[in-house]
Amino acid sequence: MELRARIEMSWDGSPDRAAIDDVVAKLDRGELRVAEPPVDPQGEWFVHDWVMKAILLYFRVRGMETHETGAYEYHDKIPLKRGLAAQGVRLVPPGHIRYGAFCERGVVVMPGYVNIGAWVGGGTMVDTWATVGSCAQVGRNVHLSGGVGLGGVLEPPGARPVIVEDGAFLGSRSIVVEGVRIGREAVLGANVVLTASTPIVDVRGTTEIVTRGAIPPRAVVIPGMRPKTFPAGTYAVPCAHVIGERTESTDKKTSLNQALREFSVAV
Repeated sequence: MELRARIEMSWDGSPDRAAIDDVVAKLDRGELRVAEPPVDPQGEWFVHDWVMKAILLYFRVRGMETHETGAYEYHDKIPLKRGLAAQGVRLVPPGHIRYGAFCERGVVVMPGYVNIGAWVGGGTMVDTWATVGSCAQVGRNVHLSGGVGLGGVLEPPGARPVIVEDGAFLGSRSIVVEGVRIGREAVLGANVVLTASTPIVDVRGTTEIVTRGAIPPRAVVIPGMRPKTFPAGTYAVPCAHVIGERTESTDKKTSLNQALREFSVAV
């Protein structure tokens, strides 16, 4: 509570450099998170707006610096994450994890990118050219396939970040932005694009159900199109179709294979 009060005072007045550095160091060690998962899986995540403010203040108080790593030269305000071997994190060059992001033991980052404020759970694969944006929350045993883009958020402080819950599988080139929540063990097919306004159309019943902002747990999702009328005429606009569900009675690997086989989901 004291640290939070110091950040709030910094936000409204002169920056308290020690408090700002302390928050980012705690984020880097996993002692703080931008967003906390609910106790009830059906509940809402809680976002700490003051932690987002601390990250924004960190950018404000830091100057540009040149860092050299082998043949690579970086010129940036935020240094690279250090101590990966001791933390049990595998990072494949030229992958990049920024200081202030936390990765649990067992995370693998191929030549992808994990930004400040992000939290990535153990056993998760961040595949080649996948991006975990600032403050994104990624659960355990998640697979982010090649080219997946998870959007970042810092402003306004308190806005919900992108959330990918435990066991989810995101197919190649899928994009999730604007605080969309991917439920546990859900499967996104290749090229699914989800924004806060993207219609998510559940077509499993006799009548479609349209929602926005969240994919249900264990849902199997593919990209789709819906007609929308404009002054110039009616045109197809992107949406996402919920076409099935991963099977409860099988383990995650078998269930995923079955989902891909039964529903012909490209990954």
